[in-house]
Amino acid sequence: MFISEAVYADNGIVAPAPQRVAELRHLLREDCGACHGLTLNGGLGSPLTAAALAGKPGDSLVATLLDGRPGSAMPPWRPFMSEAEAQWLIRQLQQGVTP
Repeated sequence: MFISEAVYADNGIVAPAPQRVAELRHLLREDCGACHGLTLNGGLGSPLTAAALAGKPGDSLVATLLDGRPGSAMPPWRPFMSEAEAQWLIRQLQQGVTP
């Protein structure tokens, strides 16, 4: 499944504009993929597949994405995306998107 460029609401999470979706897709593929594997099945970082994220609280995943994990290789991405964009991206990953 690929990240949809359609604007939709999912549990109150609204997709960014199509251009921003393309930018987030690039970030996921190039930046996240550098540590989490190009297919998001893991590498230096843990897998970001729907199965790996199942049962993990979305709020916690969003916080990790935005603020990183101090003492680990996971950097904060807050300078590069809003909280709403992080919520949308996490929801996409939970639904099994591929970069």
